[in-house]
Amino acid sequence: MRKRKKSRKKRISLKSVTSKRKKTKQHIRLATSLISSFKISLLVCVLGGTVIGLIYLERYIKETVPPPEGQIVLELADVPDWVNSELKQKALKAARGDLEDLRIDENAASLVQQNIDRRFAWLDDVKVQTTHNALLIEGRWRKPVGLIKSGRRSFYVDAEQVVLDFVQMPGMPIVEITGLPAARNIPPLGEVWEGDDLAAAITLLDRLERRDRIETSQKPLLSEINRIDVSNFDGLKNHKLPHIILYAKDDTKIIWGAAIGEWQRNLESTDEQKIAKLYSYYKEFGTLLGGVKFINLCIPQDDIPQPIDKY
Repeated sequence: MRKRKKSRKKRISLKSVTSKRKKTKQHIRLATSLISSFKISLLVCVLGGTVIGLIYLERYIKETVPPPEGQIVLELADVPDWVNSELKQKALKAARGDLEDLRIDENAASLVQQNIDRRFAWLDDVKVQTTHNALLIEGRWRKPVGLIKSGRRSFYVDAEQVVLDFVQMPGMPIVEITGLPAARNIPPLGEVWEGDDLAAAITLLDRLERRDRIETSQKPLLSEINRIDVSNFDGLKNHKLPHIILYAKDDTKIIWGAAIGEWQRNLESTDEQKIAKLYSYYKEFGTLLGGVKFINLCIPQDDIPQPIDKY
C-alpha cells in the first residue's frame, strides 16, 4: 500500500512539473511575440518618421538653397490681367534665350535683361532682380491698341505706336487699322511706327478704350468695332469726305470726322461731343449693330440717330 501511494504521489508531482513547464514556455512565447510586435511597430514608426523628415527636408532645401547650375528659375512679376498664358511663355522663352550653366547672380540677371531688351518688345523698362531661388522679371507691359495687316503679316501697335509681334489675344477688343499707305516701311519690333495718320487712329482708339473702362467695363463698345479707316486722313483723298471712319462688325459706318483736336478747323462737333453721342447711342440701344445705316458724329448738335430698317 505504501508503494502504491508513493508511486501515485510521484506521478502527480511529475504532472505538476510538466504543466508548469508548459505554462512557462507559453509565457515565454507570448512575451517573445509581444516583443517582436513591439519591435516591428517601433521600426515602422521610425521608418515613417524618417520618410516624413526626408520630405520636409527636401522641401526646405528647395525653398532655401538656390537651384543647381544650369537650372535658372525665371518668374514674371506684376503681370496685368490681360496678358494670357501664351504671351507669358513667350516672355520667359525670350528671357532665357540660349543661357546655360548659369547660377542665380547679378551676372545672370544682367544677361536675362539683355535678352528681353533684344528679343521681347512687349516689355519696357525691364528690371531683373535676384531672389534666393529665382530671377524676378519686372517691367511695364505694352498693351496692344491697334492691329495692322501687311500682306500675310500682322502686327500690333501700342498707345505709343511701338510695333509688337502678333500673338493671339482672344477676348481683347483690338481694332484693325486700315488705310495706311502700303509702301510705308514697317519698322522692326520694339520701334516706333511713325505717321500722323497712324497716330490719329491710335489716339482715337486710346480715347475710346479709356472711356470704355469708365462706362462699359462689362461689354466694351470697342468689342463691337471691327476697324478704323484713315485712308482719307486730313482730307488726303477728298477734303469734303470724312477724314476718319469707324466700322462696326456688321459694317455699320460710324463717321468720326477729323482727328482728335482738329474738330474746330473742320467745323465739326467737339471731340467730347462726339464721344458723348456715340456712348449715349450705345447705352440707349445696347449695341452698335443692326440699327441704323450710319452714325454721324460730326454734325454739331446732331441728334442721336434712331434705329431704322437698314435695308
